[in-house]
Amino acid sequence: MPRPAVAPDDLDYRHAGSRVHVAAHQRGADATAIGQLATQIPGFLVSFAVVAAVAVPLFGSVVGWLVVLAWLASGALVFHRPTELLFARRVVKLRAPLAEERARLEPIWREVTARAGIEADTYELMVENSDDLNASAVAGHVVSVTTYSLNRIPSSNLAAVLAHELGHHTGGHAWAGLLGYWYSLPGRIAWALTRGLARIALAVASVFSLAATGILVLFMGMFVVAGFIVAWYITIPLVIAPYLLAYAGRLGELRADQQAAALGFATEMAQVLHHFQAEEDAAKAYAAAQGKKLKQPGGLAKLLTSHPDNYTRLRALEPYLQLPR
Repeated sequence: MPRPAVAPDDLDYRHAGSRVHVAAHQRGADATAIGQLATQIPGFLVSFAVVAAVAVPLFGSVVGWLVVLAWLASGALVFHRPTELLFARRVVKLRAPLAEERARLEPIWREVTARAGIEADTYELMVENSDDLNASAVAGHVVSVTTYSLNRIPSSNLAAVLAHELGHHTGGHAWAGLLGYWYSLPGRIAWALTRGLARIALAVASVFSLAATGILVLFMGMFVVAGFIVAWYITIPLVIAPYLLAYAGRLGELRADQQAAALGFATEMAQVLHHFQAEEDAAKAYAAAQGKKLKQPGGLAKLLTSHPDNYTRLRALEPYLQLPR
């Protein structure tokens, strides 16, 4: 099997071999990360109630509350590097770089982290087998790139992508998102089971009579309305939480772009975004040639997208593109 051609190494290694000032904070939490956590509070309260309602009757008061406390403490695993690496390998399907991949990746990563004042070994580099131009910030310590990004784009563009993911980490977006998701997971599972049982109940009722189905739908509707009235301070935030989280996600992407630009990668970040837009345009053109139309989110669905469109991101980069490099 032929080896892929190595992309050009056009990065300005301005910090190569020099002593670098190290920033006081290697990770943090910006307003976006704090907003993500605040938005997840209603989901956390529901999850807490679900875990307690299951654990205490199942194991008794003492052991049951110990289980609840263990669940509360489990969020610390987001910052436990061995657990993160296991999560990255098993769930996200990432792998450690091969020797030749590491030889290309590490000098670029060291230059990016040096510009940010971050110690390079604060984070773990991993690789995703994918033909897409992409990278990701995972949990508290993992930065991954796709094999396409590693092998096919110039080093300067790869540095911009890595700087973007570093921005997610230094802003706390990655750990805040995973922590919020983990603590809202029991509530999500309970809601999924409730919806499943409701569908089964409706299917069973429809077998007997239309009237039975109507009565059941009315009962369920009254139950939902009662929930909104009695616990509106929980139910209403739960309804709007997905939209707020998506908005926080879009802000996080813009902040990470700005982090890359502030490190001197504004032009390269713009090139990456133009690449994304070209891929979207090509997909639309191909679909049009086949007599099809790509489904685009509309109305409220647009408010649930976690990434801004490419033109919004490019406009946000314009002030950095006008500065001398």
